[in-house]
Amino acid sequence: MKMLLVRKFRVLILMVFLVACTMHIMIDLLPRLERRGTESRPGCSCPPPAAAPPRAAPRWPSKHTLRILQDFSAEPGSNLSSQSREAAERAAGGGGGAGGGGGTAAARTRRLIGPGAPRPPPPAAAAAPLAALFQHPLYRAALPPLADGDLLFNVNSDIRFNPRAAEHTEWQNEDNEEFLPTGETSIDSYPNWLKFHIGINRYELYSRHNPAIEALLQDLVSQKITSVAMKSGGTQLKLIMTFQNYGQALFKPMKQTREQETPPDFFYFSDYERHNAEIAAFHLDRILDFRRVPPVAGRLVNMTREIRDVTRDKKLWRTFFISPANNICFYGECSYYCSTEHALCGKPDQIEGSLAAFLPDLSLAKRKTWRNPWRRSYHKRKKAEWEVDPDYCEEVKQTPPYDSGTRILDIMDMTVFDFLMGNMDRHHYETFEKFGNDTFIIHLDNGRGFGKYSHDELSILVPLNQCCRIRKSTYLRLQLLAKEEYKLSLLMKESLLKDKIAPILYQPHLEAMDRRLRIVLKAVSDCIEKDGYDTVVENDFNTDVNTVTTER
Repeated sequence: MKMLLVRKFRVLILMVFLVACTMHIMIDLLPRLERRGTESRPGCSCPPPAAAPPRAAPRWPSKHTLRILQDFSAEPGSNLSSQSREAAERAAGGGGGAGGGGGTAAARTRRLIGPGAPRPPPPAAAAAPLAALFQHPLYRAALPPLADGDLLFNVNSDIRFNPRAAEHTEWQNEDNEEFLPTGETSIDSYPNWLKFHIGINRYELYSRHNPAIEALLQDLVSQKITSVAMKSGGTQLKLIMTFQNYGQALFKPMKQTREQETPPDFFYFSDYERHNAEIAAFHLDRILDFRRVPPVAGRLVNMTREIRDVTRDKKLWRTFFISPANNICFYGECSYYCSTEHALCGKPDQIEGSLAAFLPDLSLAKRKTWRNPWRRSYHKRKKAEWEVDPDYCEEVKQTPPYDSGTRILDIMDMTVFDFLMGNMDRHHYETFEKFGNDTFIIHLDNGRGFGKYSHDELSILVPLNQCCRIRKSTYLRLQLLAKEEYKLSLLMKESLLKDKIAPILYQPHLEAMDRRLRIVLKAVSDCIEKDGYDTVVENDFNTDVNTVTTER
């Protein structure tokens, strides 16, 4: 008797399942049958109705050219829609007309066109300030002659790039290595990421006019993504993406809209990492002529085809789900904001993010990690020593490697760079181990910049105020960028327009950089008035800057 009841229960469950499947299929097909019946209805002389866009079936969405601009702040009314990118465009371009919906519908449609569609040409300008800036003598100063020890890699340029060797941790040079046909330049066979790597030297990540950098930025946007994995460590979700040409990049997905500021109750160590801050930091670093940030570009990524379907990371794959709004979402694993409540969602499966080109593998070029002397306490109540000791810099200047060489000047460059962005999260920095202490600081991990445009965090400038040291080249360039014809905000706006997901920065962020630049110049001026020009400003020019014409 008991077995009979069990069998009847199983049959009942099966029937309920079949009824549910039948209803699901009918609900899916009924709208299509109704439309087909309406279109082919006999005896109707009325004109056919305008074709309505087909309703999306409740299934896994296909590719779509929109992407989410999703917010995860604590403010109740800040969960904005994808209109926020258009709001940033209006703020950056002077806003739209007063006509309202009808007059701006076409413009809104054009702005939502995906990255594959042709972009409208920018309005013609009387002059290109960015091109003029890079022709200025301050941006044409020559580096010291490079010896073999000043190059990160000494590459045999006669050897053709072997894609199979890129899969290993070491470059291979086997006896049967293939050589190029006569007349073909071997360096041209290298992918752009490899050209970037072999161009690194003691003084810069890349030279001013290296064509491989622009090509690499294009690769970051267009190369096919072949595999994806979560990056270990760090507080927030980051993905390592590998391309068809064996290059790799670090993907930071969008978490905040352009116009959003960091909530005032957030600590600096729990702030969001912004993808557009990474992009803007690369452009700012280049305009300041530091060239210490690896190339970064923005990209719209299809979460289904370019992340979920190509990842072998099961932990990442298991976090994908479909939201109640029928959008594709995932959250991965990390210390902060990796949960269903803080999921990254597409619309329906497109998500915006930044892609930063990888530096050479650590097995090929070791890097040394240094603790920033002006590191914050990363504590809710405690303060760091430099926050309470006004003579802290004197102690730093007596400690290697800051007691000799240019490292203290590199820290001042990084201080100016971070203050212009509003980045408080500079706890460590890295250098290439091969070059010892006589080399530049790599400006990595800039995602917590550009969080507040209405507030200038003066504590970021403490190293400059305490040490009163700055390079002459840096000081002169900052003075140049404060002039009307080379205004920093205008140069940044022009440079950022080249990115595929422009506009990158909300207009108030651009204006904040001009304001912060004046604060930096005032701080240097106060130091000069107190200690004298020759003590504060370190002459790093080999020749008179007004006669320099050589360029790299």
